[in-house]
Amino acid sequence: MKTIVLGAGVIGVATAYYLSERGCDVTVIEREPGVALGTSFGNAGVIAPGYVTPWAAPGMPGKLIKYLLKPTSPLIFRPTLDAAQWRWIARWLRECDLERFRVNKQRMQRIAYYSRGCLHAFRAQHAFEYGRSQGYLQLFRSDYDVELAQPALGVLRDAGIAYRELDAAGCAQIEPGLAWSQVKPVAGIYLPDDEAGDCARFTRELRAVCEASGVKFVFDTEVLALEATGGRVSGVRVRPVPGRRTANNRRELREQRREDRRAPAQVLRPADLNEVADTEPQTLTADAVVVALGVESAALVAPFGVRVPLYPVKGYSATLPVVDEQKAPRAALMDESLKTAITRFGPYLRVAGTAELGDHRTTLREQALQTLMKVLDDWFPHAATLSSAQFWVGRRPMVPDGAPLLGQSGVQGLWLNVGHGSTGWAMSMGSGRVVADLIAGRAPEIDLDGLTLERYRR
Repeated sequence: MKTIVLGAGVIGVATAYYLSERGCDVTVIEREPGVALGTSFGNAGVIAPGYVTPWAAPGMPGKLIKYLLKPTSPLIFRPTLDAAQWRWIARWLRECDLERFRVNKQRMQRIAYYSRGCLHAFRAQHAFEYGRSQGYLQLFRSDYDVELAQPALGVLRDAGIAYRELDAAGCAQIEPGLAWSQVKPVAGIYLPDDEAGDCARFTRELRAVCEASGVKFVFDTEVLALEATGGRVSGVRVRPVPGRRTANNRRELREQRREDRRAPAQVLRPADLNEVADTEPQTLTADAVVVALGVESAALVAPFGVRVPLYPVKGYSATLPVVDEQKAPRAALMDESLKTAITRFGPYLRVAGTAELGDHRTTLREQALQTLMKVLDDWFPHAATLSSAQFWVGRRPMVPDGAPLLGQSGVQGLWLNVGHGSTGWAMSMGSGRVVADLIAGRAPEIDLDGLTLERYRR
């Protein structure tokens, strides 16, 4: 079966891997010049199925209002006249009910735990390094934040998920570097089975595995529209990104072709697809098209009557080299009060957090960067030199209730793998496998109730 995957973030590349495993002829289309250069590039790197939690939670609206009044805040809200923003917020508010929260969290955990199992099975076959660490520690600055975490703890208990409740001394036992912290946690929760790793690095290695099995990657190419024949999606209208076809691109293509002769990997560039003009559109046909374009997915499928309530919520991160091993974290932590993660990737630290609603541009905002640096300086003031930070911002594809949308779109030949929000890395392998199984006519290994577009049609 000829399939096209739109998007080469971790979600799209994982989908391509499993489609290839099921015998499909797979082509991945990506606007950027490589994989994992969008939302997958600078995320926190946490794979914590026990922690995955809907942003819509009991008490969260009140907490967000308090955040807005503080100079150091994990939330930046910029109201606009965009009706889509207010529709999304209204849906989100409805999902903050306790019973809705429990249902949504259980759905997210179902796909996240399945995904972690898929990742472990993959690692047993393909061993490579991507800055992996074990264990996940949540830190609470106040009793108020501990109280807000109780519904999530209830879900953990009901699901039989391993965790430990800790006092300040217990947190420092897990992470000795906290002995030098400028603040002390009032409590902590430790999930020993959760893990972390560099998502972008993993995706680059996964691309190589895909290429070895025959997956073709088409970079520097934008998707203009989906093509339909007789009510069925039959292909994709694409063109090379204007301005990317420089002498450097052509030189890179020649070098890539020389590499291909040494180790055959089917890598395509726009020049391979289009020998006419640099910006000449063309149609690529397929039996199945998988949309995994993050926030851009909603606009692409809307002309076919497919309504996906995606909204971009910007997230920020900083990456810094470790300067003192003893005073740095060993694994991954989350400051629950400021919703900011600190993750160890070998010789580097990643600090990631902040949710900015209302600005679609990928521009850095000073307020968000200050919050990241404050969290690192509070907990690990001697671990890194703050002036060495490399900053990043990306647009998370959020749905109001938290769980992703996988599988059929309602239009023949068109499949979805979207809406993972800030937990795409944690859900990537499982989501890719589910969608590949459905396309190949196999029964998925997990219950998909609440993980498809059908939940909105109800």
